[in-house]
Amino acid sequence: MDQFKQISTFAEVVARGSLSAAARAEGIAPAMIGRRLDALEERLGVKLLQRTTRKIVLTNEGAAFLEDCQRILADLEDAESAVSERSARASGNLLISAPAGFGRQHVAPLVPSFLAEHRDVTLTLNLNDRIADVIGEGIDVAIRIATLTDSNLVSVKLADNDRVIVAAPSYLRRHGTPQAPDDLVRHNCLAMSSEGSQRGWTLKQSGKVSVFKVGGNMVCNDGEVLHNWALAGRGLAWRSMWEVGAAIEAGELVTVLDKFAAPAPSIYAVFAQRRHLPLRIRAFVDFLRHAYAQPEYWKQHG
Repeated sequence: MDQFKQISTFAEVVARGSLSAAARAEGIAPAMIGRRLDALEERLGVKLLQRTTRKIVLTNEGAAFLEDCQRILADLEDAESAVSERSARASGNLLISAPAGFGRQHVAPLVPSFLAEHRDVTLTLNLNDRIADVIGEGIDVAIRIATLTDSNLVSVKLADNDRVIVAAPSYLRRHGTPQAPDDLVRHNCLAMSSEGSQRGWTLKQSGKVSVFKVGGNMVCNDGEVLHNWALAGRGLAWRSMWEVGAAIEAGELVTVLDKFAAPAPSIYAVFAQRRHLPLRIRAFVDFLRHAYAQPEYWKQHG
């Protein structure tokens, strides 16, 4: 406590320009201010201020120390503000961006419950598979399933994004079950298309992650369509557990090649760096993290 008081007194004296001004602001005698500064300099073993009856002058060591003191005091003020904000009520409008498929299944259904808890908040949800410009478009929170590289954004991991190859039991009865990635060339693979080209499937074989080229007679740029084709027994599909978890639990789809699964980018909430993050943003991100952390969530809502 004494150390902190010495630091705050030092910063206050410099800010006000004299010991007497700092003493008046605190309502104590100037001699008390002087004793704090003497104790600080003695403890550090260095002269911080050159003091006369008319003015004070920072030494080189004092100027460098002042920057650290100001940072510490500012951090403390931010911490106190954050605690105060948590006791307040979230309010204002939230602009949320999310991938279309994930947003339909795992963001939109949760919005009513979130707003029921935070009645002073309104919410706008934009669903689009393009990468939104969080800062340029004024987005409060963007949900992304990707490897993040933008250092101007803060990211909070919401959940893992395990990917699996699935097929309906009826398809596997007709065409057999693949035992290795190389077997995919003999199967009808329901692939995602991107700008006219068909995406390969990323799998791990012999300790190495590789992209396997797949082929089939049905290609689409919409994940929900691929999911429905797989349910109908039209072929194999490489999908995220957030989409097919419930169908797997119900026995409508079966996973194959599980031992060849490769790590996939996780699900994140990203938002612009701010000195004072609005409570509504923090509350929404925490709400999603809690919902997704429930053990049965993905099986029930996939």
